[in-house]
This record gives sequence, structure tokens and C-alpha cells, in this order.
Amino acid sequence: MYEYKFIKIELGKWNSKPKEEYQDIIHQYANQGWRFVQIFAPATLGYGSAAYFELIFERPLS
Repeated sequence: MYEYKFIKIELGKWNSKPKEEYQDIIHQYANQGWRFVQIFAPATLGYGSAAYFELIFERPLS
């Protein structure tokens, strides 16, 4: 069995850049025993880009 964690990263409205460095978040959670699984991007908004994406992590239940 595994447990999962979902970290939402907001994107800028005008430049679509992440408001946080996702690489830093991946390293931070890896140091806590989480394994990075996937970046999930939701459906795009009316102007063609997503408002956020989610980092998905997993680790075995202890």
C-alpha cells in the first residue's frame, strides 16, 4: 500500500510561470522519503494555458 501527496503549483496569470520552483519542491519531498510520480496539468483555461499544475508523490505506508 502507498500514500500519496498532491502539491498544487499556481501559475502566473500573465506569464504562466510557476510561482514556486518545482525542482526545489521535488528535492524537498524526496529528502522526506517521497517518490516523485508525475506532474499533472488540468484542462486549459479560455486563453489556452492552465492556471496551475500538481506534483504527485508517493511513498510506502509505514
